[in-house]
Amino acid sequence: MPIYVYEYLDEQGQGTGESFELVQPMSADALTEHEGRPVHRVPQAPNIAGKWTDMKAKSNLSNENLERMGFTKYQRTGDGQMTRVAGKEGPETINH
Repeated sequence: MPIYVYEYLDEQGQGTGESFELVQPMSADALTEHEGRPVHRVPQAPNIAGKWTDMKAKSNLSNENLERMGFTKYQRTGDGQMTRVAGKEGPETINH
């Protein structure tokens, strides 16, 4: 079920800046009142896992994927020391 953002309205019907989130089915009507105060649903961009999203980027940058594509990745393992965690080229460790 999606999470909707609602904003409280003042007496003139303007947003007050106070908001809350509510999990609701898509088939449910938008709230017009919450806790005795008028509210309206705030339009939000959908979070869809596509080619250029953060969720997809994490899998693209996995050690296995980087190695498969021919990249070498080093990870900090100590003060001034880096260890190779992906790839076959380059030294096993780098100290600087």
